[in-house]
Amino acid sequence: MSTLRPGTAGATRACPHCKATILESASVCPACRGHLRYDEASIQREKTKVVPLQIEGTLSPPSGDNVFEYSMVLSIRDERGKEVNRQVIGVGALHPDDVRSFTLQVEMTEAGAAKSRRRH
Repeated sequence: MSTLRPGTAGATRACPHCKATILESASVCPACRGHLRYDEASIQREKTKVVPLQIEGTLSPPSGDNVFEYSMVLSIRDERGKEVNRQVIGVGALHPDDVRSFTLQVEMTEAGAAKSRRRH
């Protein structure tokens, strides 16, 4: 969870449905897509959502009879290149003729009335 005070931009909480760590300001959980609030401010905030990054890809093992394992790792860095978060998102195996598709999407919304707290 976040060490930021409630109401501060970037503060987090647990989704009551799936327990994923989400932004305190979220009106829909990005993990389980469960609705969290229905007030007018939340509805307006959802309308400001932009997707500045979306990557889609497909993996299949090289031809042959070998089984390949994979690990999907997400790393987030700040403006100085310092890693601020690193998570293994999923692991698995690809047998011959298996295919896996992946989508990475970053959603952003305006922080609104939340107080800005810049770390230096």
